[in-house]
Amino acid sequence: MTDTAKDELRERLDALIGKPTDGVGKPVRAPDPVNAAMIRHWAYALGDMSPAYLDPEFAKNSRYGDIVSPPVMLQTWTMPPPKLEGIHERGGVPIEMKGENPLQFLADAGYTGIIATNSEFEIERYPRVGDEITSETVFDSISDEKKTAMGDGYFVTWVTTYRDQNGEVVGRQWFRTLRFKTGN
Repeated sequence: MTDTAKDELRERLDALIGKPTDGVGKPVRAPDPVNAAMIRHWAYALGDMSPAYLDPEFAKNSRYGDIVSPPVMLQTWTMPPPKLEGIHERGGVPIEMKGENPLQFLADAGYTGIIATNSEFEIERYPRVGDEITSETVFDSISDEKKTAMGDGYFVTWVTTYRDQNGEVVGRQWFRTLRFKTGN
């Protein structure tokens, strides 16, 4: 890749910062309010048997005042079901996007490998039973090109802000992937 092409690629990457990852930018509304049944399933599946999640009497007398959701469950409330059919054609994206994939130009430039590297949460408060959660996701940062064991690539980080029905921030999640050239 020429220096000019690299500069143009960098400009396009920088232009994504602060923009919605779905190309549309509308909040995603959870299909269901936070509810005790899903909290119970999560708690049992992960072996996190906190009485604040499972015991109404304990929760009522706790600082929460009612059953709450494990905070890292935030993502699950608004997560659409994955659609495996066509995932390769969507560049590994597990959902059908309403707009064009804003990172398609990166794949077109040969950065077709994708691997998740890490996720971080910042929790403002525990989601409560009955909360109606929405999420908005924007590109947060994109690294300079890095040489990695997987191949040369860019670390792409987006941040999802989760809000309740009153628009109050419940938490944030940063998610990072490496978009790399395979076969380097």
